[in-house]
Amino acid sequence: MSNNDTAAGATINPVDNKATRWITHVLTDLGKNGIFIALLAVVVLFAVLTDGILLRPQNISNLVVQNGYILVLAIGMVMVIIAGHIDLSVGSVAAFIGAVSGVFAVQWGLPWWLAIVLSLAIGALVGAWQGFWVAFVGIPAFIVTLAGMLIFRGLALVVLGNANIGSFPDEYRALGNGFLDGIFGGDPDVFTLLIGAVGIIALVVQQWRTRAGRRKYGQDVEPIVWFIAKLVLISAAIAFFTYSLAAYKGIPVTLIVLAVLVLVYGIVMNRSVFGRHIYAIGGNRHAAELSGIKTRRVDFWLFVNMGLLAALAGLIFTARLNLAGPKAGDGFELEAISAAFIGGAAVQGGVGTIGGAIIGGLIIGVLNNGMSIMGIGIEWQQAVKGLVLLLAVAFDVYNKRRSGN
Repeated sequence: MSNNDTAAGATINPVDNKATRWITHVLTDLGKNGIFIALLAVVVLFAVLTDGILLRPQNISNLVVQNGYILVLAIGMVMVIIAGHIDLSVGSVAAFIGAVSGVFAVQWGLPWWLAIVLSLAIGALVGAWQGFWVAFVGIPAFIVTLAGMLIFRGLALVVLGNANIGSFPDEYRALGNGFLDGIFGGDPDVFTLLIGAVGIIALVVQQWRTRAGRRKYGQDVEPIVWFIAKLVLISAAIAFFTYSLAAYKGIPVTLIVLAVLVLVYGIVMNRSVFGRHIYAIGGNRHAAELSGIKTRRVDFWLFVNMGLLAALAGLIFTARLNLAGPKAGDGFELEAISAAFIGGAAVQGGVGTIGGAIIGGLIIGVLNNGMSIMGIGIEWQQAVKGLVLLLAVAFDVYNKRRSGN
């Protein structure tokens, strides 16, 4: 009797273990990609509530163009937050740089490319100014950037003279309104479809190589069925997105800029010494200093980078509107900070990703767009976004307490 029980157990246990491993992998994966699932849920919800209008090709393209500047800011903001800082000045800096670029390109008649380069350089100088006070004088970033919010908003008004500046050269405007299409012709645009196909192939190859590498070194890998299911779902999402762009006007220039930024900053944060130092400082500044990390230098360059990205966001926004105005940049800092926290950045620092910030920004963009299509007033839109931010941070705090950190 005992031997039979043992034999039966030997037959059942491997199956049970396999099923348990499969379920564990799926649940772990879902937990790691919770923010992506949240984005899908929000998209599906508003697709239903708007009778499919949200997923029309023109609207999908508009989502990218209308939220491009916030996504650019979110990339820099999440890096600042990971290091344990905050930047409240990015909206004012974006407005200031937009005004300066208007003077360069419209009033002074400089070539459009020179106006952009000079504007980005001034944005970096603004970041260096704020980084100096934070890194070398030791004033908290909250205070420095709060002062910067007032200073650069005032300077924007001074540069504009409380008036609007426009119209900008067509090449400048392409930064916020341009599209890359018609290279190979076709309707939908063949070039856009080819880019989407290349993206899907690159994703599959990269994921397969990563899996093979883990197996080679004896690391635990997810079940093949779940691995393939994920690739199919993600590939389908990319295919739908690129087809929608191809069916409208092609690839927005703003999307190209964002793709380059995500690629570059993803490498910086995941594979560079500078990126590892940022995470180390945010995790434990004192320990980072004891380990030899030059924390002041890292802080300084973080704010230089934030100034540069704020300038780029200001240029994109100005190009989209074809106008540099006194109200530009209002609320940009709140949107960028919300995107970073909704995307998984920790309030205490040390945690966060570029991809998470982008997805957080897209969630905000879908909320804005979906509620606008439904005719919901701006007052309720603000309330909903505030509630989403509160819940995202509450979820982060809950996870920290549950893990005992």
